[in-house]
Amino acid sequence: MEFALSGDQAMMRDTARRIAEEKLKPHARDIDEREAVHYDTIRELGEMGFMAMMVPETYGGAGLDTLSYVLAVEEFSRVCASTGVCVSVNNSLFADGVFAFGTEDQKKAYLPPLGRGEAQACLALTEPGAGTDVGSTVTSALKDGTEYVINGKKHFVTNGGFADYLLVLVTTDPGTGHRGLSMVLVEKGTPGFTVGRQEQKLGIRGSDTSELLFENCRVPQTNLLGEEGRGLNIALSILNGGRIGIAAQALGIAQGAYDASVRYAKERTQFGKPIAEFQAIAFKLAEMATELEAARLLTYRAAWLKDAGQDYITASSMAKLYASEASIRITNEAIQIHGGYGYIRDFDVERFYRDARITTLYEGTSEAQKIVISRNILKSDGGRSQG
Repeated sequence: MEFALSGDQAMMRDTARRIAEEKLKPHARDIDEREAVHYDTIRELGEMGFMAMMVPETYGGAGLDTLSYVLAVEEFSRVCASTGVCVSVNNSLFADGVFAFGTEDQKKAYLPPLGRGEAQACLALTEPGAGTDVGSTVTSALKDGTEYVINGKKHFVTNGGFADYLLVLVTTDPGTGHRGLSMVLVEKGTPGFTVGRQEQKLGIRGSDTSELLFENCRVPQTNLLGEEGRGLNIALSILNGGRIGIAAQALGIAQGAYDASVRYAKERTQFGKPIAEFQAIAFKLAEMATELEAARLLTYRAAWLKDAGQDYITASSMAKLYASEASIRITNEAIQIHGGYGYIRDFDVERFYRDARITTLYEGTSEAQKIVISRNILKSDGGRSQG
């Protein structure tokens, strides 16, 4: 494996880093305190091509590789995890899914507006009674003439409150569990579709997490993504790629907390010298740096496998599992290094700590990742990691 970034990848990282410092960092603390999406920034990032990064230029995307996308999400999340997850959702959970499973007409209709920054999107999977157990989905889409009639409720939908396009997991054959699941496209403004309550969250408070309601919402049957009854397979495929994005988000949060800790440890003086010179603090920084590099290698490797066309399912779950759990440990230590100052909102590590927590939950909990990993390694030759 080549560990050095290509010239284009390094340029993408540097560009994303500059944008993060200039465009995102000035608003990060404010949008967290107000629990409000900074729409102007989101639109601007879309206009720059960050919302359809891996979509070929033929369909209006940037035509970049997965690693370039990971680098962008990491850099954005380093200063504002709320923005990082918005970018991740548009790319991994919508654009990737439509490109992989959509018809030619669907690709031409839905992907170019994302690439131009004219539209935002989301993936609606979770329901009050269906989280990890997607087979319990009850939101239905039943045929009536040439249309599907959708009824049900989705919640915890990131970007749901302002998305122009939605991918919605439904049952087209109620009572058959996962065998009856399908994926349909719904557009904002479709009669019968409304946005419910916006959730108030512990972290990523500058992102939108909303409830979506469908009451006799009619969409053409041509809005079916893929085939009927293949919804679970489509959802799992989308999530496999999405987990790389969340690993990158967790990595960025951890990097931001680590950077702040190094600066603080060098500047904060106690007993006549910087606290970085005390072994208790120096060892914390050493452990944080090591965990960061391990998370980065796992995340970049998963992206590399995806770009190489190899099986990346286990790698993406490993990256998501390790990076998210490491992010919690690193942000926790960041607060400890800052002492009492780390507990107040004047210091960013408090926000990083809250933002990190969600990364072990959405797009598959840590426990779900362990299920994926264990099943795959037990199926492989001697349990050895492949790729």
